[in-house]
Amino acid sequence: MKFQLDEPQGGNIISRHDGQSVRVNADEHRSSVLVPWRGDVQAWALTRFEDLSESHFEQILALKPELVIFGSGSRIRFANPRLYRCLIEARIGIETMDLAAACRTYNVLSSESRAVLAALLIEG
Repeated sequence: MKFQLDEPQGGNIISRHDGQSVRVNADEHRSSVLVPWRGDVQAWALTRFEDLSESHFEQILALKPELVIFGSGSRIRFANPRLYRCLIEARIGIETMDLAAACRTYNVLSSESRAVLAALLIEG
C-alpha cells in the first residue's frame, strides 16, 4: 500500500538524490541549492563545506522559513554557530544532517505543510 502522493500538492518535493545531484520536482540540480517548501529552488553558491560563511545563511534568512534542514554533504558536519547566528536571532530552527537524511526529512516536513527549507550542499 502506498501512503505518499506521487505529485506534490503545490509544494516542492525531492524525488531523488545521489550525492552528486538532487531532483526537485522535475528538475535535476548538480550544485548546492536551497529548496523552500513552496516557490522556486534557488542556487546556493557553495561547493565546499569549508567555504561556509555568514552570507550563506543570510540568503536562507531572506526566504523566511520556520525550520532549516542543512544537508552538509555526504557526511554530517556541523557549521560553527556564529555562521548561522542570524537564524538563531530570528528564532528559526536549524538541524544538520547528511545529504540523504536531509532530503528525507525535508520531504516529511514539507508534506506536513511546514515552512521548511532544505539547504543542500552538493560538493563538486
